[in-house]
Amino acid sequence: MNENQIMSQWKKSSIRIGSPTNILAALTAFIPVIWLCSTYDCWPPMSTVLTAWGMIAASFAGFYFVEPISYYASLGMTGTYLSFLSGNIGNMRVPCAALALDVTDSTPGTIQAEVVSTMAICGSIITNLIGTTSAVIVGAGVLAILPEFIASGLTKYASSAIFGATFGNFAIKYPKVAVFALIIPILLKKFTPLPAALVIVCTVFGTLFIARFMYKKGMLG
Repeated sequence: MNENQIMSQWKKSSIRIGSPTNILAALTAFIPVIWLCSTYDCWPPMSTVLTAWGMIAASFAGFYFVEPISYYASLGMTGTYLSFLSGNIGNMRVPCAALALDVTDSTPGTIQAEVVSTMAICGSIITNLIGTTSAVIVGAGVLAILPEFIASGLTKYASSAIFGATFGNFAIKYPKVAVFALIIPILLKKFTPLPAALVIVCTVFGTLFIARFMYKKGMLG
């Protein structure tokens, strides 16, 4: 079998396992709410449910489109299924997958990249479970004895630091694209009234279109 045939078989297996698993996880997420409402007979009116859903959609609808597309290059298909099932995508799965692809010199879209990113994400999930459990047990006590400025930095800026490091890793490889990835959100935030969700959408898709244009023109070599 050549690489294309292996990739095709890999994707079929990934979809066959990943799709029903993620759908099942989404459905079972409603079980606690259904149990609570059934046990205590406290079913909310449909108008309240739709209002609550509308508020959530207004805040996070952009991420429904942005995250799968923007993260796919690092996560791959199998990694995308695993990441959306386990969570902590931006601050855990993407950095681990991106670093694994970097150290193994894997090209996104190849079977090697799929295997490498999948193994990295599986490892991060196991590590995350151990680390999260440990943090729940001792984390509050550790934060309590740390100086205020350190505790504040850990709680407020940890995610920003992770995203910054991930961006820097890709910016070194594609500095021309990185310039636009910085300029677009700065201009949109400063000169337009767009909400944060739309700024993210415009930044991701705008950067993708610019990168594709530069690639076709041979400007990324």
